[in-house]
Amino acid sequence: MNVLVVAAHPDDEVLGCGGTIVRHTRSGDHVGVLILGTGALSRNGVGNGAVETLRNQAEEAGAILGAREIRVLDLPDNRFDSVALLDIVKHVEAVVENLRPEVVYTHYSADLNIDHRKTLQAVVTACRPQPGHCVRRLLSFEVPSATEWQAGADGGAAFGPNVFTDISDTIDLKLRALSVYGGELRDFPHPRSLRAVKALAEWRGATAGFEAAEAFVLVRELVK
Repeated sequence: MNVLVVAAHPDDEVLGCGGTIVRHTRSGDHVGVLILGTGALSRNGVGNGAVETLRNQAEEAGAILGAREIRVLDLPDNRFDSVALLDIVKHVEAVVENLRPEVVYTHYSADLNIDHRKTLQAVVTACRPQPGHCVRRLLSFEVPSATEWQAGADGGAAFGPNVFTDISDTIDLKLRALSVYGGELRDFPHPRSLRAVKALAEWRGATAGFEAAEAFVLVRELVK
């Protein structure tokens, strides 16, 4: 089976579904990862060297998880809303047409980060269920420090997962891949710390009867 993960920034793919990627690759599935943005240049004092570092880290993290294809684009960090949606859609469509995935993982619609929301919008557009389209299952993942930090009615519905993937046997590789992104991690009790990420996996697991899990919202599933 072909699987596609579409993330806004380097490290989102690991935070959102790193353990699930390993499950797919161990099962012999072909996993491709499309990362749309640089994930760095909105920060003060950060230069192009940081962008290249993140690209290299994305390749290293992908290798740990077993993903076969890692593609990192250069959409402007935290400014996806300045790019025409059609242009983002075309980037996603090109990869979908090439990989022909049956399953796609991407961001949640109400994340605090604007790039995450635009990514979801582009993916839903690129994967709209036209006759003969390859995508049969589309899921949204959560990203610590983006999904849970949204607030207020205007932010949309809170993340309410209805799909749980057991990552009890893959959490260690998820954390190892995440450790590659050293500059993106923070000290506990920040939600984007290794300790917090592990705690979230254990909590999601406990709510589903697993030792550790990744949680998703099922956006669409087509059963034929």
